[in-house]
Amino acid sequence: MKKNKNILITGSSRGIGLSIATTLNHCGYNVFITGRDENRLKKAKEDYGFCDYFVYDLTKKDAVEELINELEKKHKKVDVLINNAGDYVYNQIETTTNEEIERIITLNTKVPFLLTKRVVPNMKKNEWGRIINIGSISGAVGEGNASLYSMTKSSLIGFSKALALELAEHKITVNTINPGWVDTTLIDNDCLKEDFSKEEIIEMIPQRRFVHPEEVANLCKYLISEEAKGITGQSINLCAGLSIG
Repeated sequence: MKKNKNILITGSSRGIGLSIATTLNHCGYNVFITGRDENRLKKAKEDYGFCDYFVYDLTKKDAVEELINELEKKHKKVDVLINNAGDYVYNQIETTTNEEIERIITLNTKVPFLLTKRVVPNMKKNEWGRIINIGSISGAVGEGNASLYSMTKSSLIGFSKALALELAEHKITVNTINPGWVDTTLIDNDCLKEDFSKEEIIEMIPQRRFVHPEEVANLCKYLISEEAKGITGQSINLCAGLSIG
């Protein structure tokens, strides 16, 4: 496969998204990053030589349409969409606020759907495409006190399965990666620190380690490749054993 593919990665100013971006950039793809923090995005572009960056809060009205319009105006098409942007909330259901419900559902579920809807027509036209949704092990097996987050991430699994069937004849694959505890700033989430230390989290993980962002990035690299063209509609748990007990 030629490497002149345009790849859009949401939530890519840091963490898993930035790791995916740097890995794919090193492979020679045309990588476009997006997020809310312009300073981080600008520095990432300067440091790693990404093709371009776009500053958007995707939860805002019309942000998805504006992002894709701007990207297509400058760079024509999106061949690979990686829906990585997401948010997490650790709350018992009765203490979850309406604002949290709106924010998490919008960013974790509605935004991936709208972005995918927007880029699929060009993928169909080109008879090739890759869509990767970054879910969570919490969506595959559930997580107590994170029912809202688990609900939204599990929706990506059903979305990927259904869309994979819809797009299979057009040589477009759709898959979900479900990371477990990843060694990023999410581990330092204040609401989690009230209940768990890093050492306690590690004790819950069968391999007794955090997943590294590069592991997620390398799985993305494989799913994009022609070697993985037969993998579609799958939900892949990259979780150091969390899904098996």
